[in-house]
Amino acid sequence: MKFYADLHIHSHFSRATAKNLDLEHLYLWAQLKGIAVVGTGDYVHPGWMKELETKLEPAEEGFFKLKEKYAKPMDAHVPAACRAPVRFMLTVEISNIYKRLDRVRKVHNLIWSPSFEAAKKVQAKLGAIGNIKSDGRPILGLDSRDLLEITLEADPMNLFVPAHIWTPWFSALGSMGGFDRMADCFADLTSHIYAVETGLSSDPLMNWRLKQLDPFILVSNSDAHSPGKLGREVNIFDTDFSYRGIYNALADKEDKGLIGTMEFFPEEGKYHYDGHRNCQTRLHPKETIKHKGLCPVCAKGVTVGVMARVEELADRPEGQKSPRWRPYTSLVPLPELIGEAKDVGPASKAVQQAYSQMLAAIGNEFYILCDAPIDQVKQSAGDVIAEGISRMRQGKVDIAAGYDGEFGTIKIFSDKEREQIDQQLALF
Repeated sequence: MKFYADLHIHSHFSRATAKNLDLEHLYLWAQLKGIAVVGTGDYVHPGWMKELETKLEPAEEGFFKLKEKYAKPMDAHVPAACRAPVRFMLTVEISNIYKRLDRVRKVHNLIWSPSFEAAKKVQAKLGAIGNIKSDGRPILGLDSRDLLEITLEADPMNLFVPAHIWTPWFSALGSMGGFDRMADCFADLTSHIYAVETGLSSDPLMNWRLKQLDPFILVSNSDAHSPGKLGREVNIFDTDFSYRGIYNALADKEDKGLIGTMEFFPEEGKYHYDGHRNCQTRLHPKETIKHKGLCPVCAKGVTVGVMARVEELADRPEGQKSPRWRPYTSLVPLPELIGEAKDVGPASKAVQQAYSQMLAAIGNEFYILCDAPIDQVKQSAGDVIAEGISRMRQGKVDIAAGYDGEFGTIKIFSDKEREQIDQQLALF
């Protein structure tokens, strides 16, 4: 069975997240996006674990569904064209901050579990080590290697995935708090990791350039901090619809169950280029070298982004594929596309109205972005939006790259082009 899965998200118990980041709204937005399996996020937090046990019930092996009394009130908000079953999988992200090889390391890691029993074993172990109540993504003074050991001891079917491995401040290979080699981070247990997460600021093409990543399959997830951000990146599986199906697709190198990923254009990610946010300075890595790593405005060190970090560690020319490569598609979220077509912000009322109309008339967001006939989009949303989707599918997108925590900005049309398309439509 082919399905989309987003397995790195958070709950309203995590810092800097939306108040409505609950199971009901995840159930709603998963249908609007076209996602069949959503990670719960944050299962180590006692408050969130209680909500999960209260609102979820078993479905397929290792999957859970929202109980009818919680799902039914949300169904009225889902257009008929988008309605589909949604399943949840138990997941959590841990922030590991510790000292290794004479440096302070800051690494985020994901744990995916097949049952509440397995999740509670992880929760109990981590609760004895540090504070798991203050944040849905707990910060623990625990070595990543030791967290991996705890994960495997709790249940051999647990999956451990290093999160957004290139993010400068909090990742296994990040320029500020990471390592130069995955094996330096996870030591003797590295072989028990089957997948790594690319993160929003890198894509598979960039990751293929490191031979040290050849043993791992690449996964992509949204790291959503609000329900509407669900599906910014997703995994595409064609396998048995169960936790075991996902496990085998990652752990078994002969299993072809992970058939691809949907990606942000990496330039749109918050850390693609180097830069200094306080000075609004965005630098291509070549410019960083020219300025000797210093901000040309204030002369302080810049945050070295993902593009430069990949180049630093790469040992394979661009274009060559790794042994476990999978195809991928780069997408712009539909609200951003509509906003660009209308020359307004993606959160504006005009965008939200057009978005809702398109979902009701055509289907879920992934279908609209990837598969819907352009003529059908034209009938529902007009020529400019249809042209924007057509250009995105062809990769005809200009992006001012993100840097030092600032998202990149998308540009598909000039003002003149919008006017020309509108004029052509008026003449027709």
